[in-house]
Amino acid sequence: MTATPVQPTAETLRELEARIRDLEGTARSTGQNLDGALNPLREQLSRLRQQVNITRWERVQLARIAGRPTALDYAERLTSDFVELHGDRAYGDDQALIGGPALWQGRRVMLLMQQKGRDTKDKIKRRFGSSNPEGYRKAVRLMDLADKFRLPVVALIDTQGAYPGLEAEERGQGWAIAESIQRMSRLKVPAVCAVIGEGGSGGALAIGIGNRVLIMENAWYSVISPEGAASIIWKDSAKAPEAAEALKLTAPDLLELGIVEEVIPEPTGGAHLDVDAAAEALGEAVSRHLDELSGQNEDDWQRGRAERFRKLGAFTES
Repeated sequence: MTATPVQPTAETLRELEARIRDLEGTARSTGQNLDGALNPLREQLSRLRQQVNITRWERVQLARIAGRPTALDYAERLTSDFVELHGDRAYGDDQALIGGPALWQGRRVMLLMQQKGRDTKDKIKRRFGSSNPEGYRKAVRLMDLADKFRLPVVALIDTQGAYPGLEAEERGQGWAIAESIQRMSRLKVPAVCAVIGEGGSGGALAIGIGNRVLIMENAWYSVISPEGAASIIWKDSAKAPEAAEALKLTAPDLLELGIVEEVIPEPTGGAHLDVDAAAEALGEAVSRHLDELSGQNEDDWQRGRAERFRKLGAFTES
């Protein structure tokens, strides 16, 4: 009888990656040549990455993993002449949502980006990508400029949700998100949105009303985070893995459900392992969809967005 091959798990990969890091650290600190031990492990890791069948919760973890490229990492590789514009002209400047005009692979666009931060200090400054109301009002201001100067909008989405603090509610968080959604739906230019990491709730949707919505292979997009859903349903955030399965929030799920137009492939093992390759795939996909939309007119873009979002979801009548 032929034995059934054991399917590698994400935990197996993490353990092997840890062994490789330990050996690499030893080689650096001692000056020893450990390639004889490292190369077979690296080859094994490469093979296992191609075989592993990861769960929805493990994809959520990949979307959050240390070193995963941020919006600015992609912008630095795919754009030139980026001019960051600050402030909402009403209260202040939100560091979690940034944007401005840029050349996206040679094409003039208006960039909207949710930036989580790269190190601890930067993440705290940017509230891990969760915007206050002034962030969404800044987005509206940039959309106004996009219409004025006929610049297609490219939005890079990466947030667990809008900032839930008391001060955000005092300054009209819900209203600011609603205004941003409404403004984006009425753009007179095409809009392409890409979920590059996490896409949580209205915080993501506020800059996600695109003619095309794309998602990176190991990103997620949902009305709520798995932890939030678990806290509401089971009163226990530790049940987040079960919630992730129920939410069907991963890229393959969303493509099957018609929520997104395309899943952008990542390097084997995740975008954090080869940022340049991930950026190349993102740039190609966004540029291709902008090319396809460029042949349409203002009415087509507005009608297309309206039809796209009205037809999302399904229901049955008993």
